[in-house]
Amino acid sequence: MSDEMLARVFACIDNTTLNATDNNASVEEFCRRTKNLTINSDHSTLSVAAVCVYPRFVGVASKVLAGSGIKVASVAGAFPHGQLPLELKVAEVQYAVAQGADEVDVVLSRGALLAGERDTVVREVQAMKEACQGRTLKVILETGELPSPTLIADAAQLAIDGGADFIKTSTGKIAVGATLEAAETMLRVVQENAKKRARKVGFKAAGGIRLPEEALRYARLAQQTMGDEYLSPTLFRIGASSLTDELLKVLA
Repeated sequence: MSDEMLARVFACIDNTTLNATDNNASVEEFCRRTKNLTINSDHSTLSVAAVCVYPRFVGVASKVLAGSGIKVASVAGAFPHGQLPLELKVAEVQYAVAQGADEVDVVLSRGALLAGERDTVVREVQAMKEACQGRTLKVILETGELPSPTLIADAAQLAIDGGADFIKTSTGKIAVGATLEAAETMLRVVQENAKKRARKVGFKAAGGIRLPEEALRYARLAQQTMGDEYLSPTLFRIGASSLTDELLKVLA
């Protein structure tokens, strides 16, 4: 494994704690620990890209991470299932932003997609993007619930049509998380949109990626599809918890 590539992956991690047992003290400790997780690469010190938490802990995370360069991401939009009325999804996004979130990870309405309600899917993403007030919006497709590459491609396109800044594979809350097959389909849609619209949408792999060699597969796929410059935190992310520590073991 290339240490240089692993260092680039490390800098693209969203270090994540989304547990039912999370509380103010545990999230504060998680953020303090994350702030101190650094590696040296090419005469520079690298940290992870972001910390991802539930909306109620955004204020805690923002306070701990202030000035560190590590962004605060929050799940919202009725994560992980998305089964709330749109006005409540929007209200949750607005709350996360008001608390200080730099980025918001929302879930696509898979039920609406599977019912053929494409306009509803786009409209919901648009509303949540507007509620972000300029912050980065990542839209989770939950590809493990979409039974074909065609549906995954449709979901990716509708999310992009709605204004997604990133499209993300999974919530990590169902049995099937990220897969290379789903990632390839999503990145192909990103590539096609970049050609047609001259706008690069980011890609985030999340759900079950625990080992450095697994993370490298997604990084190399993104690199091969979109070019070397795509492997930066502005366009590529990996949602992780245990992966972060495993990378540090290799890079130490």
